[in-house]
Amino acid sequence: MNKALFLSVAVLCCASELSAQTASLPRLVKTGVSTQLLVDNKPYLVLGGELGNSSASSNDYMRPVWPKLRQMNMNTVIAPVYWELMEPVEGQFDFSLLDSLITNARLNDMKLVLLWFGSWKNSMSCYAPAWVKTDVKRFPRSLNRDGVPQEILSPFSKDNLDADKKAFVALMRHIREADDRQHTVITIQVENEIGMLGSARSYDEAANAAFGRPVPRELLAYLQKNKDNLTPQLDSLWKINGFKTSGNWEAVFGKGLATDEMFIAWNYARYVNEIAAAGKAVYDLPMYVNTALNRAGWRPGVYPSGGPVPHLRDIWKAGAPAIDLLAPDIYFPDLQHWCDLYTRSAAPLFIPEIHFEKDDGAKAFFAFGHYDCLSFSPFSIESAEHPENEPIGKAYRVLREVSPLIVKYRPEGKVSGFLLSKDSSSQTVTVGDYRITVKHDFTLPWSPGSREGQWPLTGCLIIAVSPDEFFVAGTGSVVRFASADPGKCAGLLSVDEGDFEDGRWVPGRRMNGDQDNQGRDIRIPMNEYGIQRVKLYQY
Repeated sequence: MNKALFLSVAVLCCASELSAQTASLPRLVKTGVSTQLLVDNKPYLVLGGELGNSSASSNDYMRPVWPKLRQMNMNTVIAPVYWELMEPVEGQFDFSLLDSLITNARLNDMKLVLLWFGSWKNSMSCYAPAWVKTDVKRFPRSLNRDGVPQEILSPFSKDNLDADKKAFVALMRHIREADDRQHTVITIQVENEIGMLGSARSYDEAANAAFGRPVPRELLAYLQKNKDNLTPQLDSLWKINGFKTSGNWEAVFGKGLATDEMFIAWNYARYVNEIAAAGKAVYDLPMYVNTALNRAGWRPGVYPSGGPVPHLRDIWKAGAPAIDLLAPDIYFPDLQHWCDLYTRSAAPLFIPEIHFEKDDGAKAFFAFGHYDCLSFSPFSIESAEHPENEPIGKAYRVLREVSPLIVKYRPEGKVSGFLLSKDSSSQTVTVGDYRITVKHDFTLPWSPGSREGQWPLTGCLIIAVSPDEFFVAGTGSVVRFASADPGKCAGLLSVDEGDFEDGRWVPGRRMNGDQDNQGRDIRIPMNEYGIQRVKLYQY
């Protein structure tokens, strides 16, 4: 082979290899009614846990944490990357903490979701480097309504944006160099729980000038294009003011806190979009923004104003097209309420943070079964004192086994999820030829906890793998099948508990007699976590 031909073949081989690596990058794809996160070209569910804010800042601190995470059957760790530690001196980067996370995740057979603690973390700029914090003139702060500076970098400053963007691009470049073959890092969170505190918007000089200028054309074009599907609050404000398509913020939306919040949301979204787009240009991973939710009755500025809360969804979608997911951090009790809001218009559900508590196992079954859920992740997961006994770890063991079935049958609408409590102890759905009723375990009069005042949450998911065959996975649930044809009855042909080993179903006990209430019910008792395979017939 002559030298020119050899070089041409080498170049083609390198180009082909690079193309294959790019094609296999983690990415989001739409499949039927479902959105899937593909990792190494296979659908992936994040069975995760988020580390406490400071845990990943010390390798010594993390050393005993990894075995805990492994004991809880997690497949993904959600971990911060700190701007102040990554760029302690402007232009000088230290990636040793990140490299340690990547190495240890691989050693423990886990993936990583990285949280960029850049300009903002829980609204504040506490993770900005010292060289940013101390140079107030170059890196200006937001001001509240009284003109008092806040420890919040202004989103109206080009210097603030450029410094953050340069650091984020360096981060993405390093991830590409360290991980473009193994794909340990699968998703990136850009900033953390963005929002203005102290007032609904900033009143710094640049902010006031922007507030007086016309509403950006990009936003107005989005509103007109999506006029029939806007969130109710935005639609109402725009309608009251005559659906104007030009004018400044108060002319188009009226005066008040709602307009102030939309204004700051738009500017946060544009800031984040520029950072995300620059990072994706270097290494195109899926990116999301998480949300500090708005507590009922609280005003914007008391809760973080302008973050991607449900009523600002359209502002963020218009302003940050480089962001793939808007993700709720759920610390309020009504899980279904918030999940419903974030899955409006068939958006996928990605839960990067949820309160770490005993009910999380039941909530995980419900989230992955009822919604197009890509991620479930209790916060401060390393705080578990007895990880081997944590309900979320027991649920994750089951979910890891049934994940291939979930991702296979969810796009076909054949996966159902249930969350049960004393106030919602029975739920019914129809799947194919069967009407399925799921009840809380304590509804059985012989259940040990049936007379208790407090009923813990329980949950399960049910997967229809054929017209007469289902898998039930969960905890504390009783399932009864009836024929959808009122002229027929449904019977249990067989019920087996078991496990999946390397994707192959391995049956255990045949659950006849007392275990299925003499052919009446499928039951996974309270505090037990398991899978049962059900075959049905009609007569």
